[in-house]
Amino acid sequence: MASGTAQRGSSASTAPAALVRDLRAAVRGEVASDAAARALTTMDASNYRRVPLTVIAPHDDADITAALAVCRAHGVPVVPRGGGTSIAGQATGTGVVLDLTRHLRSVLALDPASRTAVVQPGLVLDDLRAAAAPHGLTFGPDPSTHSRCTLGGMIGNNSCGSHSVAWGTTADNVHALTVARYGGDTLRLEPGAPGPPGVRDLVAGHLALLRTGFPALPRRISGYALDALLPENGPDPVRAFCGSEGTLGVITEATVRLVEAPAARALAVLGYADESAAADAAPGLLPYHPLTVEGMAADLVREPAGLPRGAAWLFAETGGATPAEARAHAERMVRAASADAVDTAVVTDPAGQRALWRIREDAAGTATRMPDGGGTSRGSAAGRGGEAWPGWEDCAVPPARLGGYLRDFRALLAQHGLRGTPYGHFGDGCIHVRIDFDLLTGDGVARFRRFSEDLAALVVAHGGSLSGEHGDGQARAELLPKMYGDELVALFTRYKDLWDPEGAMNPGILARPARLDENLRFDVLPREPVDVAFGYPHDGGDFSAAVRRCVGVAKCRTEKVAGPSVMCPSFRATGEEAHSTRGRARLLHEMLAGDAGGLITDGWRSTEVRDALDLCLSCKGCRSDCPVGVDMATYKAEFLHHHYRGRPRPASHYALGRLPLWLRLAAPLAGPLNALARARPLVALAKRLAGIAPERGIPPLARETFTRWLDRHRGAGTLSGEGPALLWPDTFTEYLTPEVGRAAVTVLEAAGREVVPAGRGLCCGLTYVSTGQLDRARGVMRRTLDRLGGAPGDPVVVLEPSCAATLRTDLPELLPDDPRAARLAASVHTLAQYLEAYAPGWEPPRLDRPVTGQTHCHQHAVLGDAAERRLRERAGLTGELAGGCCGLAGNFGYERGHWDVSVACAEDQLLPAVRDAAPGTAILADGFSCRTQLAQLVGVRGRHLAELLAEGLEEGLEEGAPQG
Repeated sequence: MASGTAQRGSSASTAPAALVRDLRAAVRGEVASDAAARALTTMDASNYRRVPLTVIAPHDDADITAALAVCRAHGVPVVPRGGGTSIAGQATGTGVVLDLTRHLRSVLALDPASRTAVVQPGLVLDDLRAAAAPHGLTFGPDPSTHSRCTLGGMIGNNSCGSHSVAWGTTADNVHALTVARYGGDTLRLEPGAPGPPGVRDLVAGHLALLRTGFPALPRRISGYALDALLPENGPDPVRAFCGSEGTLGVITEATVRLVEAPAARALAVLGYADESAAADAAPGLLPYHPLTVEGMAADLVREPAGLPRGAAWLFAETGGATPAEARAHAERMVRAASADAVDTAVVTDPAGQRALWRIREDAAGTATRMPDGGGTSRGSAAGRGGEAWPGWEDCAVPPARLGGYLRDFRALLAQHGLRGTPYGHFGDGCIHVRIDFDLLTGDGVARFRRFSEDLAALVVAHGGSLSGEHGDGQARAELLPKMYGDELVALFTRYKDLWDPEGAMNPGILARPARLDENLRFDVLPREPVDVAFGYPHDGGDFSAAVRRCVGVAKCRTEKVAGPSVMCPSFRATGEEAHSTRGRARLLHEMLAGDAGGLITDGWRSTEVRDALDLCLSCKGCRSDCPVGVDMATYKAEFLHHHYRGRPRPASHYALGRLPLWLRLAAPLAGPLNALARARPLVALAKRLAGIAPERGIPPLARETFTRWLDRHRGAGTLSGEGPALLWPDTFTEYLTPEVGRAAVTVLEAAGREVVPAGRGLCCGLTYVSTGQLDRARGVMRRTLDRLGGAPGDPVVVLEPSCAATLRTDLPELLPDDPRAARLAASVHTLAQYLEAYAPGWEPPRLDRPVTGQTHCHQHAVLGDAAERRLRERAGLTGELAGGCCGLAGNFGYERGHWDVSVACAEDQLLPAVRDAAPGTAILADGFSCRTQLAQLVGVRGRHLAELLAEGLEEGLEEGAPQG
């Protein structure tokens, strides 16, 4: 059974004051031993959890050596940590964690002539690739986490990625290393160098064992690569160090090899009947020298757009000096595969290739939820249905044996009553899979152990490696004797002791490993559902299951996003783990653990969780961009609801959270209030009392509300439409920007519809939800449902994306027992969605001009913008909108203390796109927050799509009017 007892006991300990004092005296970087800092590093992307004493962010290599000397003096273990995306538990530790990502992230030198680069360990792989790209070079290994994994972590795990069939593993691409050992002394490792004292004698005394004990296959990552130290192999201590998982020393500097990047690429996509058929076909593509041979099955594909027919696919990328050469190479592979493939396609368009690769790269997260939402038949713990986990994530066998191995693997899953969907590097015989282990109960954990032991035997029977990419960590190291035998594993331990006599570098990993069912991160979580306000329909109503969605692959830590992606704007603004979706999920995990976890023990009253969530913009970007659909905006609202229950809230919650109430009361006094708003001392005082940022401007109230104008307009009786269109009078359109509503009426009437308000006194509850006033939100929502006009289920046009998203998601999730909520949610349409569905024959005016701006983050995350894209195209509006978040994000950008982050988010994508726009470009921003941010930061007027269309209609009428 899982040994949660030891974990619970160790997690309660805190760093000795003397250790913290000595570390702070010795290093220039940050030293943090508070509960939040420790909680953020308890887990990586694995099933494991180990609680550190202290987290250090070394400023330079001198800090690393100084910290190692202090740790040795205090007898405290050390674990180096990069992006924290390791899947076997090796990036967690019980002593001092060295966070190498904050400062040690530079390319120190890059020599195009020798095709080498000197890098620091915390450098993100994509940053190295960006530095090498102008020289036509790249770093060959490319894990799916390339946008956030670090070179130090890649070296520690001997990472590979999809291009290993062409460029090998990380070990194949590292020339030299500078390594700091426990205690602070450093070694320079280069081919032919001896390494630590005693290593040469160790090798000389066991030549026969080292020459015969390692299987020959491209993805042998398990154990220490001691065969690299044989005389005929160099010896090569660099290769032997790669894959040591932080158990030997800390990399302070690495010299890596670069490869020539093809000028053009094409992608041959080959469809097969199932993944075994795809696996059987993969070795036949290798003689054509592809850059990749990746495989995946239909279970992992959310949207099959762009894929040929089939139930499994191979992605074979080709390169060439020209697009024609790359395409010809791909077509040769298609012809070679045509006898076995169900269907094929060659994709040369870069955007199309990126879209397909995105499916593959998201698989590590997508596979964590079974596509049908169902779990195995055993057990019925709330919320567990459909969850799948790593642990046997990346076994590898000789490529020629992959098809047979997969068939045996499927049979083994069935024997144990488990499910999983294989995918991965078929050309190298390496398979990734998430399996629906029950890791919450004693019986389930016992089954996990039995399966692990049986699978290890199966892999070995096929001549394979327990790890083919992600390392052994805690997940597999215990089973290394099955692969290597006791004698060679004992040699691993002796090698470790020559490097680290005290055994303090990442103990419990590789040598003298912890058991694979110890330290499971689920041990500390409550077994009964937590009482919550939202329904969490995709997690069985269980908040713990919702938090468990975060598996740690850290896509939210991507620092540069392309296209429409949003997640995670606050992390990009601050660079702090606590402000990433993963960081916040980790803190919520520790909050749920409570006393059992020993870190955050005050539950919903936790200040650590509150402070981390404070900079969450509630943009909902993670709901769509996170591969497993973590919805931090909902979790934040839930937390704030409990955190402030029965006690005073921040002033901004009363001022901004109840904005619809104040605007309704203020509307009759719009003129006088607008005049008072020009009195600066009075406004400054009002902002201070309301908790509003002093830098933020207050938008003026509309002199006439939208619904009052609509009543007058309808009273004129000028239109006889084909039928009524229900238009939602959201708070922002009603009281602040009625011109948007008037423009929408113009457009809908032009499409032959008579516009009527969906109801009177309606409110979606957005501002109450975003500030966690969920009891009030439910009351507002129920009143809205009572007042709603029209028949149940009639389509409703909602102009404000944030209000539409609230009605689509928050409304039914807060009122799951009210059928009216679900009906209204299903009836919500944006303007473009409504026109496409109910006025398909209407032709918009031809505007024929470029546009820029930003897709509203809630539109991207919840509503989708496909209809808007098609409408813009029909209207002749050209250009792509930026992703990210504007940074105002409803109440967020107005609250005191958020100004700097709000501006930084706007500067991420929106403001550069606007500044770079050519003269005459229309600035499109459907959200009130986006338009307000543009007006207040750069003095630019953004317009709703309805406004652009209405202007085009009016211009057309003027041009067609008779001349007097």
